[in-house]
Formats: sequence, C-alpha cells, structure tokens
Amino acid sequence: MKQGIGCAVVAGMAAPLMLLAAVVVLSPGDGAAQAAGCGGAAVSPRISAPTQAAGFSGEQLANAAVLMDDAKKLGLPVAAQVLVVQAAIGESSLRSIDYTDHTGTVDGVAVTIGILQQDDSYGPRSDRLDVAKAGTGFLSRLKDVPGWESLEPTIAIHRVQRNADPQHYAKYRDAALEVVQALSGAKVSAGECGGGAASGAGDDLPWGHGPVDVSSDLGMYTRECVDFALWRVNQAYGSTSAPFRFTNSNFRGDGGVLGNAVTWLDGWRAKGWPVGTAPRPGAVVYYAPGVGGSGDQGHVAVVKAVDPDGSFLEEGYNGSLPPEDHTYYTRTVQDGTPTAFLYVPQKG
Repeated sequence: MKQGIGCAVVAGMAAPLMLLAAVVVLSPGDGAAQAAGCGGAAVSPRISAPTQAAGFSGEQLANAAVLMDDAKKLGLPVAAQVLVVQAAIGESSLRSIDYTDHTGTVDGVAVTIGILQQDDSYGPRSDRLDVAKAGTGFLSRLKDVPGWESLEPTIAIHRVQRNADPQHYAKYRDAALEVVQALSGAKVSAGECGGGAASGAGDDLPWGHGPVDVSSDLGMYTRECVDFALWRVNQAYGSTSAPFRFTNSNFRGDGGVLGNAVTWLDGWRAKGWPVGTAPRPGAVVYYAPGVGGSGDQGHVAVVKAVDPDGSFLEEGYNGSLPPEDHTYYTRTVQDGTPTAFLYVPQKG
C-alpha cells in the first residue's frame, strides 16, 4: 500500500446497500393537496385512472391503487403508499402471482406468493393472493419498523421483506413514484428529511469508477477506504465539491496528515472529535490492524444504519477481495467487531 493513504482489505463482504433518509413530497395537482414533510397525508387513487404509467397498465395499476388505498385506510402517510407500491413492483411487477423464484421455493413448492411474495406468517394462501390483504400485511409490519420514515426506501422495505439483497428495491423507486403520481393526480417527487441517517447515497464517490490509486481531490488515493470515508465526512458538512472542507492534509489541524486507516483513530483524537464503542449512523468504523479481517494498515468504513439487535450496516471502499477490491461494498457487522467508532459532530 502507498504510505499515508492506503487501507487494507477486509474479507467477507455482503451485497450492496444504500441508505439515504428519504421522503415523498406531493405538490398540488388535479385537486390533490400538498403533503408536508415526512408525514404528508396519503392520497386517494382517482376513479378515472390512467391506462398506463411507468410501463404498467390494466390489472397492475388496479393492484397499485388497492395498495395505496390500504395505506390510506391504515392512516399512513403518502411515503408508505410509495413504499408498498415500490415493494410490489420489486416482488411481482404489481401482479398477484402464485409462484416465486428459487429462493422462495422449498421442495418444489412456492413458499412466498402473491403481489408481495409473502410466506405463511402472513396468513393462509388465499390471504396472500388477495392484494388488499397482502398490502395490509406489509404495511402493518412496516409500521413496526423503528424510524421507517427516515430510512432509505430500499432499506425500509427490506426490513419488512428480508430480501437476500437489500438493495434490490432501489431500482424501482422512480417507477413507484410515477405510479403513485399517475393514480393520484398529484405531483410526486422524492425529497429528504432528517432522522439521524448517514450522509450520501450508496456508491456516490465522484471518482469511484475512475482510475485506482491516483490522487483524489481529498488528498487520498482514489477508491481506497480512507478516500470514501473522508468523502462521507465532507458530505456530512455539506462539502460536496472542491475545494473540500476536510482533506488528508488539513483534517487534523496539527500539521500531520490523516493518513492510512491505521492512523485515523489518532487523527480523530488530535482533532478533538469524539470516539466511542457504539455504532451510530454516519460514524466512521475503525478497525485496527488484524481486526475484522483487516491487514497491517487497518480499515475504515461508515455506519449506514443500526439494527435493533445492535448490528449495523457498514459501507465503504476497498473492503472486498480481488477482483472486487477498490469498489463500493456493504455488509452487516456485529457492533462488538470494530475497534472503535469515530463520530462526526453535527454541522454547526
């Protein structure tokens, strides 16, 4: 590794996740009232629905309208309407199907079925194939997810569905927004709200798909763990383009460089920023050499979300084995694994 800016490989990473606190905001349209913030009131599907939206039509849009109505009946906000439609697009393309893929099949029998691919914990087969009952089942569980309103949509859905790939639902977000907008006649767009979530949105490192190990605008080698972690720190302070607020050379403030992952704990303390042992969204995860599979330069990453059991979702760069090294990764980590958590003070 190059002195001062490298980081070591951490083995055993999982599939990518993203976490960005998100909300749906409605603008007035066709008589719909504007929603306010994360808790904007649910919208009603129109009687005269469009014939096509986001590539869906007929029965698919009728099913989406039923799901939206489920959320409204439960007193949930428009954000929940978009989430249940997004989940249904990702699970079944808005169709109530009686089959599934290989992951939902046991001994040749489809275990997960219906518009939301639900198992028997949701009730008998007939209930899971009933769009309204399936939607109510999903939404009832969504309500029990702590802070679901401020989770990135794919993560909120995953907390209910437990898909093998939590990132699976992200690509259906735009389609869900379009469907809800078309069915309600309201202007729907994605916005952001707080809730203690980490900054950033998945693999958004500006130079993350460029050359490896050339100098970045942060003074780090590109696509290293330290490069990504320092990018997240800058994002937390609203610094998203050059000249960046924090760089390798100016972070500490004592003339020293922030350097390799192994020296980040000392750098944090030199700056006077807090250090602890509990994961928090947005905190830098610090692994001393040899901890958590790290090499002799250690490893740093970022906490994206904390689960109720104390485990957390971690994101970073250069944490996978070749040929996936120097790329974005996520994994679930038990909170006792890292050496420390380096907290980023709130912007002030």
